[in-house]
Amino acid sequence: MESVYSGDFEGGDNSLLECLLFIARFHDRELSRETAIVGLPVDNGVLTPSNFSRAAKRASFASSLKKRELSQINPSLLPAILILDDNQACVLVSIGEQENTVEAVFPELSNSIVTMPKDELVEQYTERVIYCRPEMVFDDRSSPVIKGIKKHWFWDVFFENKGLYRDVLIASFMINLFSAALPLFIMNVYDRVVPNHALDTLWVLSIGVMVVVMFDLFLKLMRNWFIDLAANRTDVKLSAAIMEKVLQMKMVDKPKSTGAFANQLQSFESLRNIISSFSIVAIVDLPFTLIFIVIIAMINPWLILPVLVGVGAVLFYAVTAQKKMQRLSEDSMQASAERNSILYESISNLEIVKSLCSESKIQAEWERTTIYITRIAAKMKFIAASIASATQWVQHTAGVVMIIIGVYLISDNELSQGGLVAAYLLTSRVMGPISSLAGIIGQYHQAATSLRVLDDVMDKPKERPDNKSWIGHSVFKGEIEFKNVYFKFPGSSQYILNNVSFKIKANEKVVILGANGSGKTTILKLILGLYEPESGQVLIDGIDIYQIDPYVLRTKIGYVPQDLVLFYGSLKDNIAMSSLDVEDEKILEVAGISGLNQFIRNNPEGFNMPVGERGGLLSQGQRQSVVIARSLINSPPMLLLDEPTSNLDNTIEAKVIRSLDSYIGNKTVIMVTHRQSLLTMAERVIVVDGGEIVADGAKEKILEDLRSGKVVGSKYS
Repeated sequence: MESVYSGDFEGGDNSLLECLLFIARFHDRELSRETAIVGLPVDNGVLTPSNFSRAAKRASFASSLKKRELSQINPSLLPAILILDDNQACVLVSIGEQENTVEAVFPELSNSIVTMPKDELVEQYTERVIYCRPEMVFDDRSSPVIKGIKKHWFWDVFFENKGLYRDVLIASFMINLFSAALPLFIMNVYDRVVPNHALDTLWVLSIGVMVVVMFDLFLKLMRNWFIDLAANRTDVKLSAAIMEKVLQMKMVDKPKSTGAFANQLQSFESLRNIISSFSIVAIVDLPFTLIFIVIIAMINPWLILPVLVGVGAVLFYAVTAQKKMQRLSEDSMQASAERNSILYESISNLEIVKSLCSESKIQAEWERTTIYITRIAAKMKFIAASIASATQWVQHTAGVVMIIIGVYLISDNELSQGGLVAAYLLTSRVMGPISSLAGIIGQYHQAATSLRVLDDVMDKPKERPDNKSWIGHSVFKGEIEFKNVYFKFPGSSQYILNNVSFKIKANEKVVILGANGSGKTTILKLILGLYEPESGQVLIDGIDIYQIDPYVLRTKIGYVPQDLVLFYGSLKDNIAMSSLDVEDEKILEVAGISGLNQFIRNNPEGFNMPVGERGGLLSQGQRQSVVIARSLINSPPMLLLDEPTSNLDNTIEAKVIRSLDSYIGNKTVIMVTHRQSLLTMAERVIVVDGGEIVADGAKEKILEDLRSGKVVGSKYS
């Protein structure tokens, strides 16, 4: 995208998103507001020009931000989006050929096409236009034709900056030509100026070489600037792609160790080093060593022999050393992942570690992995240092041998003294890129290992696949149905749910009872679409939930999990976390329902009080109240409550239950609980045992059957 925009929209207007939705409808592409912006770094749900291309890509549109006057806009590329004053946007539909009018769509005018004078639009237009055109979407019939074409998450982004690297290549060509000027200047001074006392020639040559040196300085600065610019662009885009992939990962692909997984993602640093200025310059300069070898050969062919032998020796040693470096880099990454796992678990569970007096055990594991990593690092540093030292030794040796050969050639009148000095200086220009290349080879295997690890991450399927068409279901009644659902976790041979079928009507209040491990919580996770059943169907309002955009689905479900996890920030941030734009009145309402009001009134910071990492500054009961409030913030038509009051004291629990009971009148509610107090809100009870439904019916009847022993599978039996 052409860099013509230096900032983002400010404020709450979202006209750019509305314009994108109009463009999608115009081209018969499916795109909802939620689908367009979910997962993007938007502020309060406001789409900005910097994020527009990523949102448009989700509907298979190619977009480009350009700086154009209204008269310069290509009519064949309409409709296009115009950026207006005051953070507004509109869709330009057509430009009148004879009349001085245009047709445009303004989101604030209900997306209707209006005809207006061109001059009136020019007054608002900021001369920035977003062209947005649909891409060709191939179906399965074309797969054999494009079978060999596969995009790569790293290299495709890297080569997006080929224009910058082309300029770098041109600059490098000129820099390497200029670098030959000084040796040639010295050769002419020795061979022509000094013997003939040609002082005028000296000044002419000196002025010429100084001009070349100045241009050389300018080109080097510009080359480094372009390389850093390309590397920064690539870094930002790749980092964003990796994080987006992680957040869209399916739960079945969630790694066993969070610490080890974080360490794998941090291996991107090795790739960042490869695309840094040092590495790129070394690679770009490498072909130009041939130029200096040719110049040395032009001075005298015998002088290139020590250079060629030296280059061959350096490359042979560097390649040989990589066999050892490859094994060490793989072992280092594996050991680092294990150590990172120990660190993450220790910090996350520090209270448990102390209470169990497990410091010694964890300390021993930490030191064991640290010693192993240190040994490997020392070996890798030694090998890398040996490559650098060997390269320097070869360079000096080649220079000495060249001097020896040169002296013999001078004595035979086949070489001048100036030619020998020039050839010697050019030797460093030949060996310099070779030395840098040897250093890159030293980093290669670590970067290659990192790339393989990240390839495994990036190749995992996404929860929201590209170009998948979702059913546009915006109004949810709240009817939930399981049809012959079988489910087991990956790697497990035992089914958690075994042929589970039930149907919950809209606005029905249901409690699921059962012993620990019977599958109650798993049912809630399947309703959320966090996991897919091995067979069977989960339906919402008669629609298979895997045909509904998971983000849209989850905005319509309020979920209170057993794990009461909060995020670093304020109390208000955590309550409003699932809402892109929420009013303070709504926060006050849900805080009252969840029992937070008294706690907030007693704290001078109120809603701005920090909760700490994972909510560590709050008690378990306070965290539970925050999680309840968070589940209600979007006024969802469905509520999934997993032990929602297990950490509340009896007084607060009674208040919360009364508030919830009056709040959930027109909502579908499924509660998983072992507390009898929550049964007052239920109309129906489902009993699960061993992954199967053993009882389902009216609350009074099922509870009586449990007490009498007719139904087994709950603590109430």
